[in-house]
Amino acid sequence: MKMLVRQLPWMLNSLTATALPFPCHHQLQRLIFSQNSLPSRIVPVHSFCSNSDNDTIPQHSPKPVNNVLKPGLYLVGTPIGNLEDITFRALRVLKSANVILSEDTRHSGKLLHHYNIKTPLMSYHKFNESQREQVVLKRLKEGEIVALITDAGTPGISDPGMDLAKLCVDENIPVVPVPGPCALVSALSASGLPTDEFTFVGFLPKHLGSRKKRLMVSADQTATQIFYVPPHKLSQFLEESSSIFGDARRCVIAREMTKLHEEFWRGTLCEAKEAFSTRHPKGELTILIEGQADTKVEPPSDIQLENDLRELIASGESLSSAVKLVASRTSVSRKTVYSLALSKFGEQLEGEDNSN
Repeated sequence: MKMLVRQLPWMLNSLTATALPFPCHHQLQRLIFSQNSLPSRIVPVHSFCSNSDNDTIPQHSPKPVNNVLKPGLYLVGTPIGNLEDITFRALRVLKSANVILSEDTRHSGKLLHHYNIKTPLMSYHKFNESQREQVVLKRLKEGEIVALITDAGTPGISDPGMDLAKLCVDENIPVVPVPGPCALVSALSASGLPTDEFTFVGFLPKHLGSRKKRLMVSADQTATQIFYVPPHKLSQFLEESSSIFGDARRCVIAREMTKLHEEFWRGTLCEAKEAFSTRHPKGELTILIEGQADTKVEPPSDIQLENDLRELIASGESLSSAVKLVASRTSVSRKTVYSLALSKFGEQLEGEDNSN
């Protein structure tokens, strides 16, 4: 230790002479001494405190070497309103991708700028997806990482991406979901309606006949029904749905979710028509309608049917009349009740039939 102290001034002079960089005061340096304690060479150790952003990237690669992400199509969920609703994984994928497919590059550019993401954007929406598919497919086959985002939420759910994902699956190209916000799930979780079973309908058809036919299918289901409705179609939707579902059916209208003016309106379809007759909300709406009440009754057992028949006969009803009465009171067909009566009270029924 004393020898090292005596050599310290000489060592500092040597370090200065060699002009080795010291990015910060606590950078580690390893000194290799010879047997006579004289430094033969100085080897700098990698510094973990450097604040330099000038890391060089090989010219032949458009992106840094990625040892985590495999090539493929990444479906990245993005915020539906609040920019804070994005995952660390989503940010990492967007930064690592070779290209980001975006529904609206101007809209998505705000998100990328907020998180300082420099990855190139390529427009990909319902009007050009058929033309873009082969271009994107070629890049994927060449081993690139392609991220797909939409204006808001999860790609492929009533947004561009479904056809591209199917094409990649058919071509054995990996399709990787990066979970994130989704309007239908957010609205359902806070709706107060049953969540154990639900049907996502999305946007209704434009044609009146097709639209009403789809609403009739939903009206007969016991599961919660979820719709996406543009604001200018709200009055039309409420009018048509109330006439098919019934005015008393409960509904929830979710708007501006995750934003400053988030609102969950709850009431019946009749009340919704009245409440929004003069209101004209902005932004796409997520509307949930409760399912039809389950009025199905379990069919009675054979023992119950037999007891009902026996009681009616004991009260003076003929077997034929008893069969009719039991069938009318239950969901069991008259033919089934008759077969049971024949097996239990066959002799009496045969006597009545012969007398007729």
